[in-house]
Amino acid sequence: MKDATVLEGAGPKGPERIQEGKYLTFHLAREEFGIAILKVREIIGLMSFTPIPRTPEFVKGVINLRGKVIPVVDLRLKFGMEPAAYSERTCIVVVQIQAGQDQTSMGMVVDAVNEVANVKQEEVEPTPSFGVSLDTQYILGLAKDGQNVRILLDIDRVLGGEELDLLRRAA
Repeated sequence: MKDATVLEGAGPKGPERIQEGKYLTFHLAREEFGIAILKVREIIGLMSFTPIPRTPEFVKGVINLRGKVIPVVDLRLKFGMEPAAYSERTCIVVVQIQAGQDQTSMGMVVDAVNEVANVKQEEVEPTPSFGVSLDTQYILGLAKDGQNVRILLDIDRVLGGEELDLLRRAA
């Protein structure tokens, strides 16, 4: 199975991160997102969370997954989307996050998992510029699939950094 590969190219804003490879696709609201399949450890049904006091609203808490404590983030809330009631299709995608030399397992609550899609380089457009006030560093690119567009995420940047330190301490 081929993972997502970064292909550097010269663009107007410097190197562009164009991705090709296999992606797990999922829905949040009416949008479709993808993350590199090699980042995914497993997909599980919703479990009860143990809430952690004094964490941001998007941190749902922690779960005990076969003896390992894993922090769980609701991606809808992380991305500033409207909260939604969980359904029978809502699930937790457990991913492996790389932060410097460390690797951490984390859970992401998503509305529904779709499929593993093979994304070709020619289907991917670089992230458009939305101006200097909007940070899009967590977006690898936009994959076109017919009339649909999938947002390819750099999950290390979505869940990494300062928030990852907070979640590690919570777990």
